[in-house]
Amino acid sequence: MTGPENRCRLVLILPDLSDGPADYARMVADALRGGDVASVIVPQYGLNDHDFQARAEEVVPVIQQAGAAALVVDNSRVAGRARADGLHVTGKADVLAEMVEKFTPKLIVGVSGPMDRHQALEVGEIGPDYIFFGKLDGDIKPEAHSKNLALGEWWSAMIEIPCIVMGGTDVQSALAVAESGAEFAALSRAIFAEPARAASLIAEVNALLDEKAPRFAD
Repeated sequence: MTGPENRCRLVLILPDLSDGPADYARMVADALRGGDVASVIVPQYGLNDHDFQARAEEVVPVIQQAGAAALVVDNSRVAGRARADGLHVTGKADVLAEMVEKFTPKLIVGVSGPMDRHQALEVGEIGPDYIFFGKLDGDIKPEAHSKNLALGEWWSAMIEIPCIVMGGTDVQSALAVAESGAEFAALSRAIFAEPARAASLIAEVNALLDEKAPRFAD
């Protein structure tokens, strides 16, 4: 992946849309023309495994061609068949440990779910490639949740494992995430509520972070 490595970068969580695989992939391709995205998280939502695999096989190459990492949520079989870059685990520590043992370093293995410092440290000891603070569908307000920002600030000051913090429904929330010290800001509804505007909104987020996000020390 290439991009602005000295500041917080954008992570996208794909939306729950009923589009067929080809139309869905086209929507994602159009969005990713907007600029730098570090990775794209691909949830299964209510799809059965067959339909999810069809979607993933269409969308994963589109994500990779844009220079981002494609991370499939909780379905290692689909991740493998679609040749995704990684697996995003929402389960408990024992599930994460199994996935890390089975797939690292072949795949990126990250985790979401820790609700406090104790849980974060517990999963951190397992050695995921990243930790995600917040819920994948947790962008229910314009701003990022203060608890997630606080966890991101604490974690990034102490632990070398990168963290992603869930933003809100306003693109400006990405700056608050960056100011916490987190390496990555996750957005979903802020970008995809109006898919036709997704590319321009990604460009807006990158311009905002270019201008105002703190820079990481070398």
